[in-house]
Amino acid sequence: MKRTILTILASLLTIVNLLAQSTSNHNFEVAKQLETFNAIYKNLDLMYVDTLNAEEVIGNGINAMLRSLDPYTDYYPASKKNDLKTMLTGKYAGIGALIRYHQRLKRIVIDEPYAGMPAAEAGLRKGDVILQIDDTVMTDKAVGYVSEHLRGDAGTSFVLKILRPSTGKEMKFKITRRNIQLPEIPYYGLQENGIGYINLSTFVGEPSKPMRRAFVDLKQRGAKSLILDLRGNGGGSLSECIDIVNLWVPKGVTLVETRGKMARANSVYTTRLEPVDTLMPIVVLVNGETASASEITSGSIQDLDRGIIIGTRTYGKGLVQIPNIQLPYNANLKLTTSKYYIPSGRCIQAINYRHAGGGYTERVPDSLTHVFRTLHGREVRDGGGVKPDIEVKPDTLPNIAVYLDRMDSTEVMFDYVTEYIARHPQIATPTTFHLTDADFADFKQRVVNSGFTYDPVSEKRFDDLVKAAQFEGYYDDAKAEFDALKAKLKHNIASDIDRHRDTLQQMLEQDIIMAYYYQAGVVESGLATDKQYQEAVRLLNNPEEYKKLLNPSVTP
Repeated sequence: MKRTILTILASLLTIVNLLAQSTSNHNFEVAKQLETFNAIYKNLDLMYVDTLNAEEVIGNGINAMLRSLDPYTDYYPASKKNDLKTMLTGKYAGIGALIRYHQRLKRIVIDEPYAGMPAAEAGLRKGDVILQIDDTVMTDKAVGYVSEHLRGDAGTSFVLKILRPSTGKEMKFKITRRNIQLPEIPYYGLQENGIGYINLSTFVGEPSKPMRRAFVDLKQRGAKSLILDLRGNGGGSLSECIDIVNLWVPKGVTLVETRGKMARANSVYTTRLEPVDTLMPIVVLVNGETASASEITSGSIQDLDRGIIIGTRTYGKGLVQIPNIQLPYNANLKLTTSKYYIPSGRCIQAINYRHAGGGYTERVPDSLTHVFRTLHGREVRDGGGVKPDIEVKPDTLPNIAVYLDRMDSTEVMFDYVTEYIARHPQIATPTTFHLTDADFADFKQRVVNSGFTYDPVSEKRFDDLVKAAQFEGYYDDAKAEFDALKAKLKHNIASDIDRHRDTLQQMLEQDIIMAYYYQAGVVESGLATDKQYQEAVRLLNNPEEYKKLLNPSVTP
C-alpha cells in the first residue's frame, strides 16, 4: 500500500513539474515576443525613411494578430467605438435609409427608406440622387463618405439637397437625425387554417418583448400552430434567445451551457419564466445565414423535440464572445472566450480555427461529427450547424437576374422601379399587387434597348472545353459539333427574359412593394412563392406527420 501511494505521489509530482515547466516556457515566450515587437517598432520609428503613423502601423499589427485567431475577435480603437455600439445595440443615429452607388449616373442614390424613419417622413424616395449635405458637395464622393455624413448625433439637423430623376427637379429637405433601429419583427400575421407566422430578423436589442407580444396576439386571434422564420437572422444576445425559447418551453429547462478556458466563461442558461404555450405545433425556418443566437433557438427547439426545423443547414457558429473588454485609451476588445452547447450536449461550431503555421481554417467534415440524441431519441450531430429535419432548398436565381439586380452598369431594373413608383401614387395590397403583361413588356423592351449584357456561365465553360479539346488534340475532328453547340449557347437577351419571366417579375414587384409597404410588405408578399414556407404550411396541416417526425417509433 505504501509503495502504491509513493508511486502515485511521484507521478503527481512529475505532472506538476511538467505543467510548471510548460507554464514557465509559455510565459517566457510571451515576454520574448512582446519585447521583440517593441524593439522592432522603436527601430522603425527611429530610423524608417518616412514618419510612421503609430495608430495605423500598430493597429495593423494588432489586427493581423487577431486575424490569426477567429473572425469574431475584434479590436475597436476609440475612433471606432460607435461601430461597436451599433453592433451591440442595433441602433445608430441617422436618417434611416439605405444608399447605393448608381453605376450609370455615377452618383450616390437613395435605395430604401425605412418605415417611420426621418428619410421616409421627409418624403425621400428610392432613386433620389444625393447632391449635397449642408455645404458639402456629395456628387464625387464614395458611399462610405456620404453615409458618414448622413449619420450624426440624434437631434442634430441638416439640409439635404437631392435630384429627383423622375421630375428632373432639385429639392431640399431639412432632416433631423434620430436613433435608428430596424424592427426586430418586420412582419407577423395570421395565415390560413390558423397558422401564425412571425419573421424575426435579429436577436440584437430586446427582441423578446415584441416577440412575446406578437405571439400572444396571434394566439388571441386564433392561431393553432406557428411558423417562426429565422432565415437570414445573424443572431445577437444569448439571454434574449433564452427568453424567446422560454415562450414555448417550461421554466427551469437548461438550454445552453458555455465552456471556456477561464471559470468565468463557464455558464449555464436556464429558462426562468412560465411559458406561454408548451403544446402548440411549431416549425422553424432556417438557412445558411441563420447564425449564433438563431442557431441556439432552432437547435434548442430541435433538441427538445419542441418543433420541426425546415430549410437548409445553418451557418455553424458555436462560439461565444465577451463584446466589450475595456482597453487603455478608451479602446475595446470583442473576444471569443467559450463555446456553447445546446440541450443534447452538442456544439454546432462548423469551423476549426487552427493557429499553427500562421493560422488557417478547417471545416469539420461530416465523417468526424458525433451523434447526439434529442429528448425523444432522434439522432442529431454536432459540427456543421443545425441540420434541418426536412431539407428544402430555395430556388436559385438565374444568372441574368443576378446581373440585372446587382451588377448591371445600365441600372435598367433600378430605374424601371423608380419610374414606376413616380407614375403610381399608390398600388394594391402586398398580397394582390402584380405587374400587368404590358408593364413587363415595357420592362423587357427597356432592357433590350439599354444594351444590357451579362456574363454567360455556359459560354465560359464552352471556351474552357474548347481549350481542353485543342490541348488534347480532339478539337479538329469535332469542330462541326463545337460550332453547332456554340451557336446554341449564344445569348438572346429577349428570349432569356421571357424564359425567366416569373423570377424577374417577382423581383420587380418586390422592389416596388418595398417603396409603398416597406419590409413588412415584401415579407408578406414573398410567402406566396416561398418553397420553404409552403412546406411548413403543408406539414402543419398534416398533424399526424408532424407528430411522427417528433416521436420516432423506436427510441434508442
